Amino acid sequence: MLSTKTVNHMKIVEGIIGLDSSMRFAAIIDLKGNILESIMKQGKTSLKTQKEEEHFCKQVAQRRKMRQEFNKTLGKVRYVQVEREKVTQIVIYPKRKTVYFTLEPEVSITKKLNLVNKVKKITARL
Repeated sequence: MLSTKTVNHMKIVEGIIGLDSSMRFAAIIDLKGNILESIMKQGKTSLKTQKEEEHFCKQVAQRRKMRQEFNKTLGKVRYVQVEREKVTQIVIYPKRKTVYFTLEPEVSITKKLNLVNKVKKITARL
């Protein structure tokens, strides 16, 4: 029997993007790399085309699988952060989905960690 409880992915990405003014983009990705839901912060311009975004998300799923090889020896990945000149990219691995979000690069590390923890709480059941 299927669960009648459905996850509102749009509500989740809206909640993530609304956490802070420095947020740019948020997406929920399945384990195969398909974007289930995504949102760009109003007033922000995407740095990638839609095709590039889809390709990037496929690679995020591949990297997740590669990182799992080291779970036994190093422990599970808590989050991944990539610092670029134009954007900070963060990936979190709930059990059945992957959460990817971007924010402005000048945000302090303390604020980034705070946002990671908030996003983890919002997405803990994915």
